Amino acid sequence: MIASIDPRTGVTVEELDVAAEDLDGLGGQAQGARQELAEAGRAGRAAMLRAMAAALEDRRADLVATADRETGLGLPRLNGELTRTAFQLGLFADVLDDGGYLEATIDHPGDTPMGPRPDLRRMLLPLGPVAVFGASNFPFAFSVPGGDTASALAAGCPVVAKVHPAHPVTSVLSRDALLAGARTAGFTTDVVSLVYSNETATRLVQHPDITAVGFTGSLRVGRMLADLAAARPVPIPFYGELGALNPLVVGRAAARNRGAQIGDGLAGSFMLGVGQFCTKPGVAVIPSGVDGESLVRALVDRVTAAGAGTMLSEHTADAFAAGADRLRGVPGVEVLARGGAAPADGFWGSPLLLKAPATALDGPLLEECFGPELVLVGYDSDDDAVATLGRFGPALTASIHADDDDRPLATRVLAQVQHTAGRIVWNGYPTGVAVAWATHHGGPYPATTNALHTSVGASAIRRWLRPVCFQDVPQDLLPDELRDVPSQPRVPRRVDGVLA
Repeated sequence: MIASIDPRTGVTVEELDVAAEDLDGLGGQAQGARQELAEAGRAGRAAMLRAMAAALEDRRADLVATADRETGLGLPRLNGELTRTAFQLGLFADVLDDGGYLEATIDHPGDTPMGPRPDLRRMLLPLGPVAVFGASNFPFAFSVPGGDTASALAAGCPVVAKVHPAHPVTSVLSRDALLAGARTAGFTTDVVSLVYSNETATRLVQHPDITAVGFTGSLRVGRMLADLAAARPVPIPFYGELGALNPLVVGRAAARNRGAQIGDGLAGSFMLGVGQFCTKPGVAVIPSGVDGESLVRALVDRVTAAGAGTMLSEHTADAFAAGADRLRGVPGVEVLARGGAAPADGFWGSPLLLKAPATALDGPLLEECFGPELVLVGYDSDDDAVATLGRFGPALTASIHADDDDRPLATRVLAQVQHTAGRIVWNGYPTGVAVAWATHHGGPYPATTNALHTSVGASAIRRWLRPVCFQDVPQDLLPDELRDVPSQPRVPRRVDGVLA
């Protein structure tokens, strides 16, 4: 039995009766789905993704109510997230229609300075069944119906998803909606299936039918699973998003000219969703002295006025409390403000604003604390700011608030964070990740396990594909996209070195 718990009260409101899990059976089922996805082609998979989006919309009321009961995130937030999730499925349908993701390339035979060249044709093909581990903080957008699943299905890879213990019923209902959409589009196999227990999930990463893994979660669990994937007799790619501090730097002129505005926006960003965002800014490097006073005052006012918020699970609430205790225990750390006290029942977290000297930046101050917590670090000069920023490791995001007089500092910060962050935000806040063609959601380890790829946006499909080159293969045996005269509309191709 798997308990479905209301985090607002800590009470179990439903139990899922789960049958024995047969990984070999699921693997065989996934291989059958792989064949059906391949036979459907890009057009068939695009139709399937759009039907899945429609099925989520048709079941919106039940899905959102269940997710709210299991996460406490609230109906407005969850309705917005479901809209995002349906849009994301549609985006990958558009990616399939476009076809540029295939990187189709043709070099016709001919003489070259190196001698005769054969006919060479190259494109990307799906890896095979993918295991997906979703996140607790986004029960739709980063869970069973989320970006890893959408991009894998678009690529032609069936999905075996791990049910998250923080929202198990939502996971099952989401899977049911996806399969209903697939059936509407004419698919007869289960292109998405589920596993439930942690023990089965560990074996899933090691199962020979699984060809890649997408994971969103903690550094500890992500690294453990990544090591298992690498230690297999045939290692497989593991794409893990593990979280980060996501530093934010404020220039002296920006703080002086609009400190209260920046402080108010920063407060809203780090407390958004009770701080349970992987892109939450965890540290802000701000000017010391009078220039930073209005910024700090705005932060203190917002945090002091804020109440405690429902956290996603008992584990999340306990981990946040332990992390906050570690931070408060670092010598030199000062508590600037706290939010309201938490109720006695349920799983709650109160906002916490801390200040730390640059000399104390070590240990817990360099680690992510998942929840509504922010550390301020002051600087006296541009050199101090750049040196302080250099103490923090790689991140998903880095944000810069700068006015014209801050350009010398901003230039140095930009040059530095290009090597350490996956997304750089100018005069804004990193919480929220657009679902778009140009989006990159990733970063060097430990932000992710593979800095070459993104888990959000059109390029997320690239993770589930591998290149194959066809040499002197007859036209009728080639994939349609590589034939001289395709039966379907042409996809973007590079032919004899020229993009067509």
